[in-house]
Amino acid sequence: MYINFKGVLVMAGKKDYLGMGRLVSIILAIIPITSWILGFVTRFKEGKVVAGLIRLFFGWNIIWFLDLVFMLVKGSIFRLLNC
Repeated sequence: MYINFKGVLVMAGKKDYLGMGRLVSIILAIIPITSWILGFVTRFKEGKVVAGLIRLFFGWNIIWFLDLVFMLVKGSIFRLLNC
């Protein structure tokens, strides 16, 4: 992320957890509460309402573990739905 000349926070590319870098995203994925919160916030921000709701209600259990594994291996969060 960076701040453009108008002072607006802009994502520096397609990365997970609100455009944060891979190392920061891995650290945040390790902590269950931040993984849960940032997981559904990221999906809602992408416009994926159904996926955001699934993460909101079920993101604290198996989806947290899958996010952690996917973040370590692929560098992105687990994508259950793309709708």
